[in-house]
Amino acid sequence: MLAIRNAIHLDAPVDLLINDGKIVTMTPAGHVPPPPDCETIDASGLLLLPALIDAHVHLREPGYEYKEDIASGLDAAAHGGFGAVMCMANTKPVNDTAAVAVFMRERALASHPHGPELYPIAAATKGLTGEEMAPLAELKAAGCIAVSNDGRPLSSAEMTRRIMEYASDLDMIFIDHCEDPQLAKGWVMHEGVMSGRLGVKGQPAAGEAIQAARDIMLAEYLDVPVHIAHVSSRLTVDVIAWGKKRGVRVTAETCPHYLMLDENSLENYNTLAKVSPPLREDADREALRDAVRDGTIDILVTDHAPHAPHEKNDTLDLAPCGLSGLDLALSLSFRLVSQNILSEADLHRLWCDAPARIFGLPCNRFNPGDPADFCLYDPTALWQANTDNFYSKSCNTPWAGEMIAGRVKHHWHRGVKLF
Repeated sequence: MLAIRNAIHLDAPVDLLINDGKIVTMTPAGHVPPPPDCETIDASGLLLLPALIDAHVHLREPGYEYKEDIASGLDAAAHGGFGAVMCMANTKPVNDTAAVAVFMRERALASHPHGPELYPIAAATKGLTGEEMAPLAELKAAGCIAVSNDGRPLSSAEMTRRIMEYASDLDMIFIDHCEDPQLAKGWVMHEGVMSGRLGVKGQPAAGEAIQAARDIMLAEYLDVPVHIAHVSSRLTVDVIAWGKKRGVRVTAETCPHYLMLDENSLENYNTLAKVSPPLREDADREALRDAVRDGTIDILVTDHAPHAPHEKNDTLDLAPCGLSGLDLALSLSFRLVSQNILSEADLHRLWCDAPARIFGLPCNRFNPGDPADFCLYDPTALWQANTDNFYSKSCNTPWAGEMIAGRVKHHWHRGVKLF
């Protein structure tokens, strides 16, 4: 039995009692003495948080282990406060067969037998080519919990329809990277003032919203769920709100970087701020902040996309999209709390309660019997975002070199202390 004493949970001092990997009680601090022979940890000054769920990461293994592997990715997840991650299928080979999904899960168990948990996301089409549906039933049996064609948006509405129907029959949600392939072709960043100034091809925000609208209408027609990935534009927010108002089973996600940055971060051809979909305008950022507060956007994800330094150290048009998110996401989220953009309760909802509900995952809400998946977070810790302090193999982030406030000090998964 373990007692965590004097921790701060949603601004209140509490004591937490854990036994056999589950929550026993959470009570006001000092009201109930711990049982005899109970291990006790004084958590004064530390925040008690549920372990987070990241529904959108790229762990690169198999095939791109020089960027990241499952062991290093789960290290970054654990130290970032994540008790579960859902990994995308754009590996080499693609996760379009049971063998790849089983390999991922076995590698996770071998490197992190006590967690964090890894949940593979099945490729929607073979090789992510958009031409032939992947064997979704086989992938479901191998442990995949959702379906996505990841960064290769489906141009065919008919193929999208069939995937959404079949995935729903298997109780798997289709995670939709929305990007019109024609409007988006050859883009480098958002189409706007900054792309004109830099003289590079931009992607209009309408390209995201058009495909989101198509697939929300398909979901309504079929009466199946759809999940819109990494929303970046206010126009897409409007489309999602329209779908929800009509009763469509649509959910959506965005990332901390879309709530904190805009297209100006790419000034001077900054490849560390090149992400997919691209950072857009200040008005888009403000609309996204409103959407996560009011529930139009249901969850936050990192879209953790690590790259080797030499890959980002290229011209803006040739450098790959993506940033390393797992190490920084919780600290950046608390920066939003300190700026009164979000509340700590919002973080619990966006990073834990809602993703667990959408994808059917276990979740700690600190009720008796809940899994003892939780962290102690030190809001006063100061550290620099650099390769020495990242647990991920990669440190491709617009915040590289900055001093960051707040870091996870301890993390338990099913009652087992990970560090």
